[in-house]
Amino acid sequence: MDTHAAPEPTWHVPSREAIVSGPPIRQLFRDVITDRLPGQRPPQAAMLFDLEVDPSWNDRSFLSDFYNEILHQDTCQSATADGIALLAALAVDDRVPPRQRFEAVQLLFSAATVSERHLAATWPAAPLHADPTSEVRTRVAVQSCTPDLLARWAAESAAVRLVLAGLAIVFPTDRTLPALTPRLQGFADQHPQGTDVGDYVRFVLVLAAQDDDRTLRATEELTHAYWTGTARGVPTRARALHLVDQMLTKIRTGLTRSTGTSTTWPSELWRRYSSAPVAG
Repeated sequence: MDTHAAPEPTWHVPSREAIVSGPPIRQLFRDVITDRLPGQRPPQAAMLFDLEVDPSWNDRSFLSDFYNEILHQDTCQSATADGIALLAALAVDDRVPPRQRFEAVQLLFSAATVSERHLAATWPAAPLHADPTSEVRTRVAVQSCTPDLLARWAAESAAVRLVLAGLAIVFPTDRTLPALTPRLQGFADQHPQGTDVGDYVRFVLVLAAQDDDRTLRATEELTHAYWTGTARGVPTRARALHLVDQMLTKIRTGLTRSTGTSTTWPSELWRRYSSAPVAG
């Protein structure tokens, strides 16, 4: 007998309770939606309340599946507008960590700009899988919850303020646009031009000025330097929102990076940006 043989591996089998409840973020989302949407819930809420869940889910994979259930592969479908209520409820609840509130608001931005972003990406061809009726319904649903989100600006973390600024650009009003300049000044002071956050903030301020010529120049300058460009025949607003979406995705990636550093947004800044606002 070989007394030095390697021991048999021990496999961890999740308990039925763990499978039913799912990863911690699912449990948290379920609690928030239970409290904030006590009545009839949109169909996507089934991912939070079904008894049987994917035993391989962890927080990250669950979030990916949950977000995709609402905005499926970045396209609006008949139920997408209904799912906006879930994102809005999560985005305004302080129990949800800032990282996930950032993601919820970014998904609201993405859902509201599907038509324009896809137009910019596919021009001159028509966007594939477009559903104009669902896209309009989704945009209206996002617009209806935007004032409540922007009203939280003073209490929000710096990270969430960045994505709220993008949402404010999608639905500009005489009240929100003038407020962006002082509100974003702290970011502009801390992040110079040429950094991810610095370029994003300055571009948002150009969009807030609602000058098509300036917007077009800034869009072309930035896309030539760093980002995926779009055809020149595309309407200026569509090109700009296509660029904002890329910028937000890169900022989110910097925030969620768990190891290593970025030359423009070191990962250790996530803790600071998710716990404290900046001036403005």
